[in-house]
Amino acid sequence: MAEEIVSPVACAVCGRELAGEDSIEEEGKVFCEDCYIEGHHKIQACNPWAVRSKKIFREEAGLEGTEGLTELQKAIYEFVVSRGGAKKDEIAEKFGISPLETENQFALMRHCELLKGQKRADGVYLVPFKDE
Repeated sequence: MAEEIVSPVACAVCGRELAGEDSIEEEGKVFCEDCYIEGHHKIQACNPWAVRSKKIFREEAGLEGTEGLTELQKAIYEFVVSRGGAKKDEIAEKFGISPLETENQFALMRHCELLKGQKRADGVYLVPFKDE
């Protein structure tokens, strides 16, 4: 019996070439494992329970300001503060992260009440939660 030849497929998000066994198919699209996982792990920015939990945790741990953030989160925060605000696509480009990762990082800093969204004439900007 002849062995069936399977053509490689490309991830619908990143374009990486995948062997059949290394791909995940969903709704007619093929994804690599990294893109599939990233696409299913969006953190909600507007979540009162997450804000409350994070606030209690940070108070109990004695964390203030950017203490307890990752290096990436600290860098994003400083970038936003230094510019008086930044759009999410500017942050993604500056730090070489995906739009979803930018959303997730923002959500975590929103839960810490460090950043918030602000509507301006040319779009939505991330700005410091409290005026400095």
